Amino acid sequence: MRKVNFSDAGLEVVDAPDPVVMPGRLLVRTQAVGVGVGLLRLLAAAGGRAEPVRPGGEIVGTVVAVGAGVSGFQVGDRVGGVVFEDAYADLVLTDPRLVARVPREVEATAAVCLVRGGLIALSALRAGRFAPGESILVTAAASGTGHLAVQLGRALGAARVVAAVGSPDKAAFARDCGADGVVTYAEPSWGEPVDLVLDAAGGDLVPRGVDTLAPFGRMVAFSAGGGTVDVASLLGGMKSVIGFTIGTLNRTRPDLVDQHRAELWELLAGGALHPRRVEFGLDEIAAAVALVASRGNLGRVVVTTGDHPTAQTVRQTGERP
Repeated sequence: MRKVNFSDAGLEVVDAPDPVVMPGRLLVRTQAVGVGVGLLRLLAAAGGRAEPVRPGGEIVGTVVAVGAGVSGFQVGDRVGGVVFEDAYADLVLTDPRLVARVPREVEATAAVCLVRGGLIALSALRAGRFAPGESILVTAAASGTGHLAVQLGRALGAARVVAAVGSPDKAAFARDCGADGVVTYAEPSWGEPVDLVLDAAGGDLVPRGVDTLAPFGRMVAFSAGGGTVDVASLLGGMKSVIGFTIGTLNRTRPDLVDQHRAELWELLAGGALHPRRVEFGLDEIAAAVALVASRGNLGRVVVTTGDHPTAQTVRQTGERP
C-alpha cells in the first residue's frame, strides 16, 4: 500500500506493508482523508525528530477486515470517523468506537467533510442552545468546519448568520455558503450583536466574540488556538462562554453524537448542506498541506486514496447547484 511519511525532511509517499488487523480493531481501505490545521501543528512539533510522525485524521472508507472481539461491523461496511495514527494511507487500523456507518450514496470526499467538521459544527450549535430565529456569528467561516456551521445556521432557521473571515477575498465564498453578512477580523466592529458566536479561531478573537454577544448571548469556543476571557466582560450582559470538544462529547454522550450524525445525513440528503472541499490525490499531499498552511483553502482540504485515482488537477467541489 501507499503511505505518507511526515518527517523533518518533508512529506514523502512511500510503499509500506499492508497492516494486519488486530483484536479490537477494524481494517479500513480508505477513500478520502481530511487535511487540516491539526496536521500542521503536528508537523511543526516534529522538527528535529529522527522518526517520522504518524498523524491521525478523519477518514472515509470500507471495512476490509474485522478484528477479534469487534461487534456491530462487518466486511463491506462503509464507515467514517477518526484514526489516531497513520491516517494518510490506503489502509488504516481504527478503533470501532471512533467510526460510524456512512451512507453508501454519499460521495467519499463530501462524507469526509461531515464525519468530523460537520459533526463539530452541529454539536457546537446544540451545545450553544441555538434556537430558530436567533442570530449567529461564525469565526473561521471559510474553513472546513466554519463553512458548514454557516450552512447549518441557515438550514436550522437562524434569523441572521454573520461570517467572520481573515481576508476580504473569502467574502464571496462565505455568502455563497449562506451568510447574510461578512466581516473581517481586522474590522473595528463586527456589527450588530448576535445571540450565539461559534468560535473556531481562538486567540485574540475570543474577546472580540464576547464583545459581539447580545445580552444573554452565548459563545461556544472549540478552537485549539486558545484565548482568554475577562470575566468582567460577561457580567453586565449576563453572557456565557461554553467550552466544547467533540472527543469529550463522544465519550460522555455518545447518544447525542449518534443523533447529530443522523441529522447531518438527513440535512445533506435534503439539499440543505453542500460540503465544499478542495481535492488532491494522495501523491499530492505536499500541495494539500501547503494550501492549508497558506490559509488559502475555501472549505475542507481532502486527499483521495484507496481505489480513487490521483487527482491530476486540483478540484474545488461542493458548489450549490
